[in-house]
Amino acid sequence: MSAKLLSYFLLLSVFQACSQKNEYDEEYEDVTVNQMLVPKTTESDATEILNNLLKEYDKKLRPDIGVKPTIIDVDIYVNSIGPVSSINMEYQIDIIFAQTWTDSRLRYNSTMKILTLNSNMVGLIWLPDTIFRNSKNADSHWITTPNQLLRIWNDGKILYTLRLTINAECQLQLHNFPMDEHSCPLIFSSYGYPRDEMIYRWRKNSVETADQRSWRLYQFDFMGLRNITDIVKTTAGDYVVMTVFFDLSRRMGYFTIQTYIPCILTVVLSWVSFWIKKDATPARTALGITTVLTMTTLSTVARTSLPRVSYVTAMDLFVTVCFLFVFAALMEYAALNYYSYGTSPKPRKAQRMKYSVLDVRPPPAVIALNNSLLNNSMYSNSVSWQEFEDTCVYECLDGKDCQSFFCCYDECRDGGWRKGRVHIDILELDAYSRVFFPTSFILFNVVYWVSYLYL
Repeated sequence: MSAKLLSYFLLLSVFQACSQKNEYDEEYEDVTVNQMLVPKTTESDATEILNNLLKEYDKKLRPDIGVKPTIIDVDIYVNSIGPVSSINMEYQIDIIFAQTWTDSRLRYNSTMKILTLNSNMVGLIWLPDTIFRNSKNADSHWITTPNQLLRIWNDGKILYTLRLTINAECQLQLHNFPMDEHSCPLIFSSYGYPRDEMIYRWRKNSVETADQRSWRLYQFDFMGLRNITDIVKTTAGDYVVMTVFFDLSRRMGYFTIQTYIPCILTVVLSWVSFWIKKDATPARTALGITTVLTMTTLSTVARTSLPRVSYVTAMDLFVTVCFLFVFAALMEYAALNYYSYGTSPKPRKAQRMKYSVLDVRPPPAVIALNNSLLNNSMYSNSVSWQEFEDTCVYECLDGKDCQSFFCCYDECRDGGWRKGRVHIDILELDAYSRVFFPTSFILFNVVYWVSYLYL
């Protein structure tokens, strides 16, 4: 009984192994059969077509040479723009550049209307010698394979596309920086074929753009684009030149935070000295020098993002005016301190001027003083009279008595010489500055921003 049971299990295991092997063989045979049943007529037809087309083809000659000019239809698909360098005056652009033309030598008769080929076929046929005239350098993409596409229609029409990254020149006019707007061009034409041999033309909706969220226009907004066609006359002939303009507008956020707001706050900080007592010389001097040095640093930092242009930009004007306001605040205290403490009375004149020159009488208080002196001695009275006269004559003529408009006599105070004159008390210069500096700075800002933003 045990022998029969053992033999039964052996037969069962052998049967199961054979069934698994048959299933594996069936799957393998199906795959092999399917591969062998793939029709090869299409592949053989394409190979035969290409061999026949290239048998007597000369890629050194353009289509219809000596008969008519070759017409190249151009399309551009913009993948991205940016960054834009204001210092180098260039911008980077990533495009797919498509050219379409007709080559009658590549016509064929077949049920296949289009042959889609890769970059291996590109070097076997004639291609336009298109160059980008304002490019500083350009790179074509080669990963993982050359990014080139070639399509041939049965009527001889050819489509050739390739992907390029170009660093193109853009002459930025920075007079209104950082509120400037620019049109950066992308210019291309034929290198060797003049207008009577090759003509470029735009197709309808020939320039398209991708999603702008992936663009690297950090300081600019894309406003739009436009394309034109022009003829450039040279000694080698007249060439058709195609140009695409990309309109860009600069964003002010970065420069507002980094330059404008610090400059305004520094100017306002310099006004604090007008409310500090004039006796606090160290405090006011330190504040004035600190604000001047701060403005110098801000001016230097603002210039780092600009090329060394010879003209004045809008930011240069604003920073310069702010610097002048800060410097004027420091000079205001210097003037106040000089007229308050810097003047010292000059020595009196050695000789006594004649009393008849002035022809005035001393004030009654002085006369009473002199009458009291007469009780003592006649000599002392004459000496006091002489001292008073010398003092009044000197102060009236040299302008030492500021409180009485540089005069010490009543006739001088009420005289006609004061008509049409404005009296400014130099000791109140801080009070005047508290009004003049803020008012003039606000007026400057109104004129500045209205002129550059709206005019």
